[in-house]
Amino acid sequence: MVPSEDAAPTLDVDQILADPGVRIVVCCGAGGVGKTTTAAALALRAAERHGRRTVVLTIDPARRLAQSLGLTELDNTPRQVKGIDVEASGGELHAMMLDMKRTFDDVVLQHTDPAKAAEIFANPFYQAMSSTFAGTQEYMAMEKLGQLHARGEWDLIVVDTPPSRSALDFLDAPARLSRFLDGRMLRLLLAPARTGGRSMFSFVTAGFGMFSKVVQKVIGAQLLTDLSGFVAALDSMFGGFRQRAEQTYRILQARETAFLLVAAPEPDAVREAAYFAGRLREERMPLAGLVLNRVHRPAVPGLSGADSLAAAERLAQVGGHEGTVEVLRAHAALAQQAVREQGVAARFTEAFPTVPAVSVTAQPADVHDVDGLRTIGAAIGGR
Repeated sequence: MVPSEDAAPTLDVDQILADPGVRIVVCCGAGGVGKTTTAAALALRAAERHGRRTVVLTIDPARRLAQSLGLTELDNTPRQVKGIDVEASGGELHAMMLDMKRTFDDVVLQHTDPAKAAEIFANPFYQAMSSTFAGTQEYMAMEKLGQLHARGEWDLIVVDTPPSRSALDFLDAPARLSRFLDGRMLRLLLAPARTGGRSMFSFVTAGFGMFSKVVQKVIGAQLLTDLSGFVAALDSMFGGFRQRAEQTYRILQARETAFLLVAAPEPDAVREAAYFAGRLREERMPLAGLVLNRVHRPAVPGLSGADSLAAAERLAQVGGHEGTVEVLRAHAALAQQAVREQGVAARFTEAFPTVPAVSVTAQPADVHDVDGLRTIGAAIGGR
C-alpha cells in the first residue's frame, strides 16, 4: 500500500509568513520544480495578505521572476512591484536579482579607499573572478543577503536560490572562503606584499622562489603576477569578507530564518530535497517544511485507475460510447500517475516524518503574471 501524500504533518505557510519573528524565508530545491514561482508567490502573499514589507531576491539568472511580477527587468537594486492589492494590508513588495559582479564591486568600494578600489578593478584576475569564477555567485549571495538583513528596511526577505547543489554551495560559501584565506598557497602569494617586497618576483626566500618558478610553469608568469596583485590588493579586506560571511551563516541558523524545500513528485527532485534536508539537519538550520509542486489529482479519487481502465474496455467492446471510453482512459492514466507520485513523495516523508509538507496541484499552464502567483500562493497557504 502506497502511503498517502498527507502522511506528513501539514505545513502552515501562512503562519510562517505572518510571524513577525520570521525575517528570512529561503526557498531551495532542484531546478525545474517551480522554485522561483514559489518564492515570488510567497513574497506576494506576505505583502498582500499579511501586510509585510517584503523583498524577494532571486539568485537564479533566469528572468522568470521579473516576468511573473510584471516587471521588464530586475537588477541588483530592489524595485517596488506596483499594481498589487495591498491597500487593506498596508504591505509592500520589492524584487531584485543578484548581480554578482556589481555586488563584489560594491563591497570593494565600501571597504577600501578609491585608489585601492581602482587598482583592484583594473586587475585582470579580479575582472575574471568577479564575473565568472566558480563559487563567487554563492558567496556574493551571502553578501547581498547580509546587506539586506542589516539595512532593516524589510519585514521579510524571500530568497530564491539556484538549483539544489548550487544552493548547497550557498551554504558552504563561508567555509570555502575560510579555507581559501587560510590556505598555504594564499599565504605564499601574500608573503612578498606583507614583507614589503617590490613585486611578485622579489622573492622573500629561496624556498618561495622555487615555489614561484614551479607555479609559473603551470599557470604562466602573467597570470601569477595578476593573482599576486589581486591577493595583495584585497589582503586588508579578507578578514571582513570572512567575518560577514560567518555572520550571515549564523543568521541562517537562527530562528528568524525558515528554509522551505521545493520539489516536484519526481525521483530526482525528491532525492535532491532529501539530500538538502539532511544537510540542513547537520548544520542545525531551521527547516520549516516541504512544498511539493505539480501534484496530479484525479477528479474522482474513489475511482481507481484499474477500475476506470476496466470500465473503458467493457464499454469499448459494447461500442457506441467513444467519448466516455476516452474520458475513462484519461482518468485511469491520471489516477495511475497520482499513485506513482504518492509513492515518490513517500520516500521523503518516510525519511523525514516530522517535516511538515503541503502539496500544490499542477496548474494547466505556466504562471506568468500576478494573478497566477496569487493562485499558487493560495494553494500553498491552503486557502
